[in-house]
Amino acid sequence: MVLTIDLAVLLAVIIYLLWRRPVAPRTRLNTGLTMAVVLVFGVLIAPTAFGHGIMDAVSDVAQGISNVGAGP
Repeated sequence: MVLTIDLAVLLAVIIYLLWRRPVAPRTRLNTGLTMAVVLVFGVLIAPTAFGHGIMDAVSDVAQGISNVGAGP
């Protein structure tokens, strides 16, 4: 069985979980990571050639990460 998930949906869930946390002092790294995730999400849902290019790059990285445990 192969499970597929849309990358934009996955990022939407991550954004929801990040924004759901209680308000507390956040580090610059945490704020930067949140901004990067939101930026990638915005680009992924934008139907432009630039958005498709970034989506291909992000999906290649995600596929590479998922194939690490699969072996040769």
